[in-house]
Formats: sequence, C-alpha cells, structure tokens
Amino acid sequence: MPAGARPYHHGNLQPALLAAAVEAIGQLGPAGVSLREVARRAGVTHAAAAYHFGDKAGLLTAVAAEGYRLLGESLRAAQSGGSFLDVGVAYVRFAVDHRAYFEVMYRPELYRSGDPGVLEARAVAARLLYGSDDPTPAELAEGVAAWSLVHGLATLWLNGNIPERLGDDPEQITRVVATRLRPPGSG
Repeated sequence: MPAGARPYHHGNLQPALLAAAVEAIGQLGPAGVSLREVARRAGVTHAAAAYHFGDKAGLLTAVAAEGYRLLGESLRAAQSGGSFLDVGVAYVRFAVDHRAYFEVMYRPELYRSGDPGVLEARAVAARLLYGSDDPTPAELAEGVAAWSLVHGLATLWLNGNIPERLGDDPEQITRVVATRLRPPGSG
C-alpha cells in the first residue's frame, strides 16, 4: 500500500481477500503469492489480512476449502442433469474455469489439509466422485480410476500437453477420451 494511503475498510474483507488471492494465484501461481501481496491487491494492510488468515498457509487453506465447495457444486449440478460422463466433463470444466483454486486444492503441502472446512468440502466432492458416502472397494477403485482420468486430462490441458489433433475444446476432448468412464458400481 502506498505511503500515506489509508486502507479501505469494508465489512466483507474475508471474501475480498479470497478474491484477491485467487487473482494473484492466477497470475503468479501459488508459490508466488504472499499474504502481503494479497493484502495490497485488496487495498488493506498486511495486519488486516493476517487477522483473518494468520499466514499464507491459512489463506491457502481458505482458498482450498472454497475450491472444494465450488467443485462440489459443479459436480452436483452435472450429476443432477446428466450422466457420469457429464460429471467427468464438469470436473475438467472446473479445472479450466477455476485454475487458481484447482492448483491449490491438489497441493496439500501449501495449506492445512486437516482443516475442518477443507475436510468437509473435500468429503462432499468425494461423495459425488465416488457415488456414495461409503463406497464398496470396487466402487472406490472405479471412482479413483475415473477421477484419475479426468484429473490427468485436466492437468494435461492446463499445462498445454494435450496433442493438438484432439482439438481445442477441453470439454469435447474429455467426452472423446473419457468414453470408457463408468459410474461406480456399474461393473
């Protein structure tokens, strides 16, 4: 914050800091983000950001929890209106549309992975990916296989490693590549 500038005070600071963090992660990557940088982007002092999150790990914990909540919403919407393949497409779409969240969510060394908010939001997403709160061993294996496929596809897309011949639409590529996806329990 420039010298002499008064910090902007508002009642919705935590969401503003999360939005600033997601923007910064999108531009700098998770490793390049600091609590001080996020505070600057939100127009508040470092102390104000530290009050809400404590440190960078606390901030990224909030980003991961929100990311898992958003992923759960995306998967639930796809599941309610489509096939298991649509859930896989929604997973890839989430990764492409919410890259900053995606890059933090699957890097547990960056945040407090045992945080209750993260655990709860991750459990909701897992339930949608596995098709059950308590999947059988076969359902769990099938769910992990499907998740691995779409997660790998999303990661390959985000890193520019999908062969150009497959096209430039990640959703269509997912539909072509993931035709072997089966819902857990379908045999």
